[in-house]
Amino acid sequence: MPLELYFHPLASFCHKVLIAFYENEIPFEPVIVDLADEASTAAFKRVWPMAKMPVLRDGERGATVAESTIVIEYLDAFHPGTIRFVPATPEAAWQTRMWDRFFDQYVQEPMQKIVTDRIRPEGKSDPFGVEQAKALLLQSYDLLEEHMTGRQWAIGEDFTLADCAATPALFYANAVVPIGDRPALRAYAARLMARPSFQRIYEETTPYFRFFPMPDKPVIVTAS
Repeated sequence: MPLELYFHPLASFCHKVLIAFYENEIPFEPVIVDLADEASTAAFKRVWPMAKMPVLRDGERGATVAESTIVIEYLDAFHPGTIRFVPATPEAAWQTRMWDRFFDQYVQEPMQKIVTDRIRPEGKSDPFGVEQAKALLLQSYDLLEEHMTGRQWAIGEDFTLADCAATPALFYANAVVPIGDRPALRAYAARLMARPSFQRIYEETTPYFRFFPMPDKPVIVTAS
């Protein structure tokens, strides 16, 4: 019984999990969820009542796995491939998990705040919250510029869970608050987006970019 991944092609947290699948070439059955469609939403809620993506269904083990980080750790444990996304050594493991949280909480979340504010009902926008989110992104970029100086990947020489989180976070964040003149961070983002796993995601997502509610569509970051 194949793994089923419930996701939406435009969603950044779904991209994070897709990177793990594609990096290790793990076979799965994609199930695209359209939350604007009642039937699609109802079917998804039968799998995961919270209706938050991504969700992995492992029929063989009878497991329903929610939240992007947990899905990737689950794949590491029960469907391992060439890449180990959480390193075996305790020192590297805690650093990986910390930077995974950093990208989710300090890059993904403020980016999503800025994007979703544009689709709020008239009179319900939050300009102060958007400015706070932009400031947090800039602060995060500065910290990442320092952290990535002299590094290949987030934890050093090995591609990990933290890099799975970083790729879609930086891809979309750059569209709302450009990375700018931060050469180490730009070079890191460019390396992430040059990987075949992300190139595949970008190709699959391109037809959906017309639904991205920002004036500037996301583009692949280059080092120069």
